[in-house]
Amino acid sequence: MKLYRLQSEKRRMFKLFLACLISGMLISTAEAQEGSVENQYHTYTNALIHESSPYLQQHAHNPVDWFPWGEEAFALARLQNKPVFISIGYSTCHWCHVMENESFEDHDVAKLLNRYFISIKVDREERPDIDAIYMRAAQMMNGSGGWPLNLLLTPDKKPFYAATYLPKQGRFGRLGLMDLAERAGTMWMQDQKKVEASADSIVAALKHSIKIPAPSPSSKDEAAKMHAGLIDQAFQATAKSFDVSHGGFGIKPKFPSAQRLLFLLRYATLKETPEALTMVEETLISMQRGGIHDQLGGGFHRYSTDEKWLLPHFEKMLYDQAMLMMAYAEGWQATGNASFADTARNIADYLLRDMRHAEGGFYSAEDADSEGVEGKFYLWRADEIKAALGKRADAFMQGYGVKKDGNFTDESSHTKTGENILYQSGSIDIKTFAADIKKLMALREQRIRPFLDDKILTDWNGLSIAALAMTGRILNEPRYIKAASQAADFTLKHLHKNGLLQHRWRQGKAAIDGQLEDYSSMVWGLTELYEASFDSHWLESALMLNQTMLERFKGEDGGFYQVEESRDLIARPMEIFDAALPSGNAVAMHNLLRLSRLTGDATLEAEAANLANHFSGIARRAPSGLLHMLSAVLLAETTGREIVLVGDRNSEAASKMLEIIQTRYRPNTVVLWHDKALEKLAPFTKGQYAIDDKVTAYVCENFQCNRPTNDLDELRELLN
Repeated sequence: MKLYRLQSEKRRMFKLFLACLISGMLISTAEAQEGSVENQYHTYTNALIHESSPYLQQHAHNPVDWFPWGEEAFALARLQNKPVFISIGYSTCHWCHVMENESFEDHDVAKLLNRYFISIKVDREERPDIDAIYMRAAQMMNGSGGWPLNLLLTPDKKPFYAATYLPKQGRFGRLGLMDLAERAGTMWMQDQKKVEASADSIVAALKHSIKIPAPSPSSKDEAAKMHAGLIDQAFQATAKSFDVSHGGFGIKPKFPSAQRLLFLLRYATLKETPEALTMVEETLISMQRGGIHDQLGGGFHRYSTDEKWLLPHFEKMLYDQAMLMMAYAEGWQATGNASFADTARNIADYLLRDMRHAEGGFYSAEDADSEGVEGKFYLWRADEIKAALGKRADAFMQGYGVKKDGNFTDESSHTKTGENILYQSGSIDIKTFAADIKKLMALREQRIRPFLDDKILTDWNGLSIAALAMTGRILNEPRYIKAASQAADFTLKHLHKNGLLQHRWRQGKAAIDGQLEDYSSMVWGLTELYEASFDSHWLESALMLNQTMLERFKGEDGGFYQVEESRDLIARPMEIFDAALPSGNAVAMHNLLRLSRLTGDATLEAEAANLANHFSGIARRAPSGLLHMLSAVLLAETTGREIVLVGDRNSEAASKMLEIIQTRYRPNTVVLWHDKALEKLAPFTKGQYAIDDKVTAYVCENFQCNRPTNDLDELRELLN
């Protein structure tokens, strides 16, 4: 019988039969060929070979009989009555590589995993919803989490054990993977009901922790009022964690946490708090001078392993580039520090050079490792620099902290390697070293580059569109706005099907239903792109995606779920706390407020108020964990301004007006350019016209407009 003629249930069972057969063959192969050195490369091929994710592809030839997340794997677990071993990571995760090399490529480990479990690999960047649920479970069980994230599940997806990195053999009190496999496998066979009861308890607690109840009707007014105090509390908690010696927040390792800087910029301006601006400025200076900043090629590494921003963890993530680009561009607006503008350009140029698909979309990440060594692509020996720069070498090495015996310490061995990570040893004029940087860049390009994760994610591209559009607008760099437009075209062409977003595109294929962050980040990007280009098409697209988000992700009691109801999960996550990125709910609130200002639609502002009310209880308990949402509340509580320009967009007068409007940091101002298409999207602009055929500005506060003007001095006065 041909497969396509099978009924759905028969087809499913046929797939299960094949899966069982393949699983058995792989186990037999692993046992038969154990210890055969000549057959260790690509002897094995598991079900990940058909996946698009670069991370899953990296594990496609492990002797572990990996499956991708899906019903087939869990049905097979039920059929064979085996627990599930699930390992979650991402392609540029250093310790994920370590665990693969140490354990998942090892025949003894594979033999145990294949015997006792159905094993599933998950790319957390492709399925952040799966990662969110099981990371929360791990944090509940252990008090912490991280990647790689390894869990044991029942066949119905309920977790009963969680850990991060596991060595092959136990050491220094840490359980080894082989020990875990033997113990858990035996426990499942001997006392399955006890394990399932434990898993049921964990899932009940997990669902309770995820559910965010709406405030009672009697508390809503109080919740709305208390936000003003919460904003101050969040600032005070942030200020306490500020490192006065080196900038940044907290102790090592130090993460850039750009959303914290964006909050402080808004707080400094709207609350007239100069110490908040000082914290931003000192952090931005320290980071751009440090080794966390790629001094040659631009862009930022993921985090610093020390408190001085000197020794980075070398992977480069697209989302970090986007968020930091925004922080440096707005930092220049708020402080006038020209080096911040240079760093914003530096990040943008890195993305356009090394991280962009030919059609305009942006890739996800570059690995920390090359040739199996972390940081090798970025490190320099003193003699290499001397040979390359000749007489210029001494000045360069002094300016960039290069030592004869090296300044880089290998994190795993805690020993110096004789190599140097470049950093600015003080305040230097980078332009004097431009020729030297060019020479070293040319040499570096001859090295083997770190692995590029070339999948294109909708949410991270939305952030990149926002960053490039904002930077292009603030710095008057049309090429960045053009790049943002091309990325938006790419996303709407390849990742927007039948009115809905897809999450991931790679090698010509889009897949995985869009999640809240895909919609909220793309709305952010398209809204920024409208204000940078004044093309009404982008505003219309933003409003359309925002409406889809409201319809598909809004909870019954308020707040936005991360995924739609139909997802194959044990719970439906609703994320509110900021992590490496601001939460989808916080970004959505910013979007709702801004689109309300741009269109005059009060219902969008009401939706934003509902979000603030819904999360008020959590905000009262941990305000500093919700900085991006409180940043939106701060914008909502201060007087907003709408500026509508009418006339010839390409005229000199238009350029002068935009320079006045955009040079100064005004976080609570939106700018529109009047045309017929805009009147449909923003009805309050109807009837606005150019006076005496000159470019005219309508400066409005909460949609009450002042007398229009085309006088530049009068415009300055209205904006002050």
